[in-house]
Formats: sequence, C-alpha cells, structure tokens
Amino acid sequence: MLVKTKAIVISSLKFQEKSLIVKCFTLSNGLKSYFVRDAFSSRKANQKIAYFQPFSILEIEAVHKNKGTLENFKEIKSAIPFQSIHTDIVKSTMVMFLSEMLHYSIQEEEKNEQLFLFLETALTWLDHHDEISNFHLILLLEITKYLGFYPDVSEIDLPFFEMNEGIFTLFQKANVLSEHETNLFKKLLELKFDNDQKVFHVAERQILLKILIDYYSLHLEGFKKPKSLDILKEVFS
Repeated sequence: MLVKTKAIVISSLKFQEKSLIVKCFTLSNGLKSYFVRDAFSSRKANQKIAYFQPFSILEIEAVHKNKGTLENFKEIKSAIPFQSIHTDIVKSTMVMFLSEMLHYSIQEEEKNEQLFLFLETALTWLDHHDEISNFHLILLLEITKYLGFYPDVSEIDLPFFEMNEGIFTLFQKANVLSEHETNLFKKLLELKFDNDQKVFHVAERQILLKILIDYYSLHLEGFKKPKSLDILKEVFS
C-alpha cells in the first residue's frame, strides 16, 4: 500500500556500513520502522541523514506492506524545517532525551492522531522559543494523557501522590511521593509551555524528572531509562 503522511522521527540506527533503520511515528499509521538503503554512500548522504535526526518532522511517501517487517520510503522531504532544535546544544540534547523516552513509550502500531498533532505543535513551539527549562517536564506529563495514564486530579488537594494508581491520597505508603515531591508535582500539573520557566530550581527539576521517569516505568511494560539522561542532567546542571 502506498501511503502519503507526515512522520516524526523517533530513532535511527546504523545498519551494517551504509544503511539505516529509522523508527517513525506517523500521522496515518502510528509507529512504523523503515529501511534506508545506502544512506551513507551517496553524494547527498549528509543531506539524507539530516532528515533522520531525532524529532525531525517529515512528509513521506512510503510503501507499507503491514507484515511486521521493515517498510520502505519512496520519497522524503522536510515538513517543518526547524531553525534551532538540531543546532542549539540545549534543545538538541533535550530532543535526543525525549525521543529516547518515546522510543520506549510508543510501542503499538496503531494510529494516535491526537498525540501526533500535540507533538507537532509542541516541537514547533520549542523551535521558536528560548526559555525552555521546563519543556521536557511539561511534554512528558502531557504525553501521559495520550498514553492513558495521566494523573487523576479530581482530589488534587490531598497531600500525597500515589504513583501506581495515579491518584492523590491521604496516606503515604509504597510508591507514594513525599509531601514536598507531591507539591512540586502539583505545580508541574498547572504549567503550560508559555508559563514562567524559572518556577523551578535546577534541583527541583531533577526531582521532577526522576518522578516522571519512575511514573513511566510503573505504567509502561518494557520501559527502559534513557541512556541520554545523564547528558541531559549535565546540560541542565
């Protein structure tokens, strides 16, 4: 089946000496993996590889056999030519980390149009703004809405957050955040991308990042802590 769709690059892996395996989150079909033959061997190799940086947004024409094997691109072009995401060291580190988080979070080959549109809007915002200290935290929390485990805020006035059920509770027990951690988490729940980015100190962001990674680990089978986490911490320290 010939498909024309937008696609967000989640990861790319070098295969043998000249080729790539590229995992994309597509608007039309959800998660798909593609084989890019001779990605490193043509005169336009650098141009071709540039398409497959983390969170690049592409317009693709591809052959989908839908047999659980690698699919093939027919045509690729940039859908949104980002100006800063892949050149600014802070933003590029952030998207490397976030794309790795999504690599372990989106595992089903099924359409999720609302998640795609949210990611497209969020990445466009990131590309056009410089005050971005909390972007990764807000994004990871918002993504849980589309993956089915956004916190239940109906009793947000209670003092503790219980991670397994995703609810606020009166009692502290296993997998329940401390009162201080819960207060930070409540503050994060209220944030939007355009809010004051200085609302958290560096140490508080580290606490919130650990909470979010633990929350993902509890709710997603097979989830792994991103290898790029240490690099992100170093850039934001």
